[in-house]
Amino acid sequence: MIGEALRLGAGLSYVGGMFVKLLNLSLLVAFPIAWFAPLLKAGLLPFFKLSEISVLSGLQALWEKDIILALLVTFFALVAPYLKTIGLALIHFGLASARLLPAIALMGKLAMADIFLIALYIVLAKGVGVGRLETGWGLYAFTACVLISLTCSYLTKPKQDPSL
Repeated sequence: MIGEALRLGAGLSYVGGMFVKLLNLSLLVAFPIAWFAPLLKAGLLPFFKLSEISVLSGLQALWEKDIILALLVTFFALVAPYLKTIGLALIHFGLASARLLPAIALMGKLAMADIFLIALYIVLAKGVGVGRLETGWGLYAFTACVLISLTCSYLTKPKQDPSL
């Protein structure tokens, strides 16, 4: 049974094989680290200390102001990437059908939407010129997680039928 689950999976081909599986599984740890890491450091005046903003602290502040937007951002930043990673792992280990790959691809696109929004906020805040805004290492960590997740999805493809 375990040996059956550890094979590459019926109906799927992998570029990288076990490496792709382990890389995808590592995202189950990397995503939560990126959620707690500082995305931005923001301050109103140049001589005051900057406040660090992470995905989770930003969501916490958003829940107090706008619940609908907080639900959307929670889905895009937390739920979509994590569901995608879990779904891909289930497919890799033969515990789910490869027919889930289109849904997983959609989750990947939704997860990338929040990176665009964060980048847009940075551009807008710097363009207005009010206060100070610096990117934190968490922005790069979170972006890397999303890009690694997209790469794992790309490298997991249904086998082509040789008779066609």
